[in-house]
Amino acid sequence: MAYHSTQFQQFQQDVVSGEQYRYALTNFRIAHEKVEQQRLQLEEQERQVAQLRSRIALLEGVPDAQRISKSGNSVDDFSIKNAASQLDKQINRWASELVQESQIPLQDLCRAALADVAGGPDVSHFQGPISSMQVQSYLRHSMSETITDGIINCLIVTNSSEANIQLTRIHEHLFARDPTVAGVWRRQTFSAAVESVTPDMSLGILQEQIPELTELTHGRMPTAGGTSLLDLAYEFSRMLHSSTASTGDIFYRAFVPEVGSTLYPRQIELVKRCMKSERGEVDRVGATLFPGLVKVSRSATGPENIQTVVRRAQAICECALAGAAGQPVMPMALNGMPTGMPEMHM
Repeated sequence: MAYHSTQFQQFQQDVVSGEQYRYALTNFRIAHEKVEQQRLQLEEQERQVAQLRSRIALLEGVPDAQRISKSGNSVDDFSIKNAASQLDKQINRWASELVQESQIPLQDLCRAALADVAGGPDVSHFQGPISSMQVQSYLRHSMSETITDGIINCLIVTNSSEANIQLTRIHEHLFARDPTVAGVWRRQTFSAAVESVTPDMSLGILQEQIPELTELTHGRMPTAGGTSLLDLAYEFSRMLHSSTASTGDIFYRAFVPEVGSTLYPRQIELVKRCMKSERGEVDRVGATLFPGLVKVSRSATGPENIQTVVRRAQAICECALAGAAGQPVMPMALNGMPTGMPEMHM
């Protein structure tokens, strides 16, 4: 009997009155309604944010495929460096294949490449035989200048050189007045850009930038593994100019340190060890193997532009380049030593 009495007391404690039950049920229903209301508000906010993002992407000229992807709206500096490295490898392959497979004498290739290079020495400055490494380095320098001046720093949107020059000037004018507007205009313009450069346009770029080498190779398009270098460079340029950065007041430009200019570690990365630099002696650029990239933005305190190096130019110094062939440093390096910032094509 004592056991049953204990069970009855516990049962009485578990049972609540009807009034308490209805009170608890009402509060639960109110809490549930508030949670549901908050959920609907969050969904509405998400829809509005998605519409706003879509509208911004449309105004900035982002393609539909990128508007769908959350990660497609911007290209970060890491992606740019990675794409630049891939293009760098292809330029190196092109120079190697041209030296090994074209059957053109090294002396002639070197002469043509140096004739097209801004500030480059004459082949008569060399003493003794010219090595294939030297020729490949000068070929890569000439191609770096071609990509810099002919493609990246000229907004190629159409297959008309005159139209592209005018578009480049328009962008420069807009950027000087309002960088954000210039960024939106540039991305809108590149959203309608040609997918690839025509053969005539490519040949025109080559004839303008490297006329001697183009004539020597009989107008042969520079390719690496059967892929056009200019097409790869154009894809890289489109990625740079059509990307949606975190801020709309920046754009990218390329630069090529001239042969014989002073080595500046902040702008130039050596691909081979430089003994003179390690000893604290002055050394200079022997050849630029791939252009550097800078991010250009407007100063918050004035009208001047701020240039931030995103990827340093890949170069080989004079002593390493000359030492590869067992030659002394070229005489031209002893004359006209540059002062201040090195001459760069931008």
